[in-house]
Amino acid sequence: MATDGSRDRAVADAPGDADRRAANRALLEHVISLYGTDRAGELACCYTSDWVLELPFSDPPRRLEGGAEVRDYLASKLGIFVFTLSLTAVHECVDPDLLVVEYESDGHVAHTGKPYCNTYIALWRFRDGKVCGVKEFPNPVVATEALIPGPTDGWEGDDLPDDEEE
Repeated sequence: MATDGSRDRAVADAPGDADRRAANRALLEHVISLYGTDRAGELACCYTSDWVLELPFSDPPRRLEGGAEVRDYLASKLGIFVFTLSLTAVHECVDPDLLVVEYESDGHVAHTGKPYCNTYIALWRFRDGKVCGVKEFPNPVVATEALIPGPTDGWEGDDLPDDEEE
């Protein structure tokens, strides 16, 4: 087996791969820019009708298949979590239709008012110029803490007096 990466370069340099990578990255950037905006309705045309959303860190872990199932699930969550997303890193793979993506959310939870600023790592898959799969790994602790009612000013603790030591 070659250790100099020549095999990987040969696969990555197949005709049309650079154009597919560029188109997929542009689509990714477009999709990320729409979340949490008044243009979120444009998202539907960015995904295949059979796209899959996998959320292994959710409780319970979820695998949602098809636009209707994903849309219903996300609609219920986007009413709770109000946020925008921003890309922090995009890593290309040998497969031109796969990107490893890092991004962040900036927002709040509607009913607690607490900030929701999470970090994500995700695998984004593309087919025929659309997103066909996302396997997303956010930090579940950030979401859980944002959902718990309580102070929003960063104060931690309870309203009970401290025990006095003798």
